[in-house]
Amino acid sequence: MNKIIETRIYAEVDYMVKTKCTVRELAKKFKISKSTVHKDLQERLESINKNVHKKINKIFKEHIEVRHLKGGESTRKRYLKLKEG
Repeated sequence: MNKIIETRIYAEVDYMVKTKCTVRELAKKFKISKSTVHKDLQERLESINKNVHKKINKIFKEHIEVRHLKGGESTRKRYLKLKEG
């Protein structure tokens, strides 16, 4: 694997572990697409380091578990804003 890609993957992993950020936030931070972040952290990372991949997968699962809560909160705020305006 290309050293530049490998370095980027480890930078993404480091940032995600420290901040527990979402894929969207990570893509914005590193100025890459969400698809690239997924490919880096799901496919490429597994072939580089399985232990770190397990750690990242755990974070992804946490995000999936709270996804419906965040969506519901966003919708509630939007409707409150419409009601006020």
